[in-house]
Amino acid sequence: MLIITRRPGEKVMLGDDVVIEVIEVSGSSVRIGIDAPRSIPVYREELWQAVKAENEAAAKSDAKLPDDLPLKT
Repeated sequence: MLIITRRPGEKVMLGDDVVIEVIEVSGSSVRIGIDAPRSIPVYREELWQAVKAENEAAAKSDAKLPDDLPLKT
């Protein structure tokens, strides 16, 4: 893991397309801005983990589909 120090207004580049800027530091909170192409998903880690857990639970589901579903023709 790379650990760097930045002050408000300073930026970090990730590759050619992603810019992370420190917007504000207040106590133990840091506000950052992320400028990335729409094709690159950006998630807060806790939301990413929640979605991942939900998807894993759905994949393990024993839900049964009705036998009388019409066939797509």
